[in-house]
Amino acid sequence: MRTLIVDDEPLAVERMQILCARIPALQVVGTASDGAAALRLIEALAPDLVLLDMTMPEVDGLGVARALAGQENRPAVVFVTAHDDFAVEAFDCDAVDYVLKPVAQERLERAVERAQARRSAPADVSLTPEKPASEWIEEFWVPHRSELIRVAAADLERIDAERDYVRLHAGQRSYMMLHTIAGLEARLDPEKFIRLHRSTIVRRDRIAGLKHDGLGVWSAELADGTLQRIGRTYLARVKAMAGR
Repeated sequence: MRTLIVDDEPLAVERMQILCARIPALQVVGTASDGAAALRLIEALAPDLVLLDMTMPEVDGLGVARALAGQENRPAVVFVTAHDDFAVEAFDCDAVDYVLKPVAQERLERAVERAQARRSAPADVSLTPEKPASEWIEEFWVPHRSELIRVAAADLERIDAERDYVRLHAGQRSYMMLHTIAGLEARLDPEKFIRLHRSTIVRRDRIAGLKHDGLGVWSAELADGTLQRIGRTYLARVKAMAGR
């Protein structure tokens, strides 16, 4: 894969060149130190893969990815960054992967494998109607050690706010992510998720029933038997879900 490395730190570029040289599937065809130069080189060199830093002067990594989003035959984009709080925005730009610095050889190789899989996906879909892109978020990428883990929105049972973070509950595991609960509420399918409280969102099909304590306080009983208090601001919406 013809590869372009984009990073404003010379030492980071040098390290990526060394890592790429150890991967037979890659051929580094150029480097760029800012987003504007990256876009010019992408047009001139037509790389298959762009290893893209997030924070750069003037045009940042997200700006580059958004500029490529509407192009035909655009290269696969793998973000390589020290910042773990742009993952949601990165995957909104159809990034193949999001690799955290310092980059381990094995982690980069996995990202390249994903890029190769994307590139080798069948191109002829003329006989299959294209599935319309959903306006609702369908997956989250949450930091875990030196990489990010994909958590499907369909696997979430509950989301709790914890100051500037949210905790995503999926089965027996939970994941912390830097995001506001209000921001996530606006991007989750309201047919599948409902906010119960200023600090709690649950999946609708996890609600087994509603309970009233006689003092004006309502709670939702979840499928696991736990109770989640319903805030007054959200009570009418929850009752409407139950046809009340």
